[in-house]
Amino acid sequence: MRLRIVNLGVTFPAPSGPVQALRGVSFETRDREFLCIAGPSGCGKTTLLRVAAGLQKPSEGHVERIPSAADRNGQILLVSQERNLFPWMTVLDNAAFGLEMQGVPRRERRERARRLLARLGFEGREEAWPHELSLGMKQRVAVARCFLSDPAVMLMDEPFAALDCLRRMELQQELLRLWDESHKTVLFVTHDIEEAILLGDRVLVLSRQPGRVVAEFPIPFRRPRPVEVTMTDEFLDLKRQVAAALGLALRKEARVP
Repeated sequence: MRLRIVNLGVTFPAPSGPVQALRGVSFETRDREFLCIAGPSGCGKTTLLRVAAGLQKPSEGHVERIPSAADRNGQILLVSQERNLFPWMTVLDNAAFGLEMQGVPRRERRERARRLLARLGFEGREEAWPHELSLGMKQRVAVARCFLSDPAVMLMDEPFAALDCLRRMELQQELLRLWDESHKTVLFVTHDIEEAILLGDRVLVLSRQPGRVVAEFPIPFRRPRPVEVTMTDEFLDLKRQVAAALGLALRKEARVP
């Protein structure tokens, strides 16, 4: 499935007057693309994902869903920054929830969930409860549930933001392996430039509020993409270009055509 975002705008009411989170956002994903969106805090990245997921109505513009023959279902699932898990379910049952909703037998869904959780570092902790987990661990369980649900489009809102550097690098590589096996369309939001370039096929840069697309960077590095690529001259040069676009977007005098 592809998503076509057309002239999207979102305005929220506030006591001091309306607050415009997004304005004139237009872009289209490609089939089976890993598209990263980078931007400063408060630029409307999360709002954009919520609109794409159908959880937030836009004030203007619209989102078109364009099915693909490869879609097994038309689901669009969001891994948000918080409130991802059911507190009355164990890690294993949370991860397997999407499979349960699809009617997959209990034994099969739990076995599939157990295998994926082991890849994400949960071996031996499948029966833990959400309140026993750190925020980063909860995010990993939510990522597992999203992949197991096999949606047409996965929306990810900084799923690794709460992780330490080493764990984050480890999970980025595991995410790339999982995506390479499924090749789902992914819309991945991050404020980390290096993460965006390492994971994405393209990077879109949003301006400060109200968020607009101010730059687009195709990523030239082949897959599979090991973490060592981040230390090459080509990677660092592209990182400087994305950082410059973000810096421009943050300046008061920045203007978007």
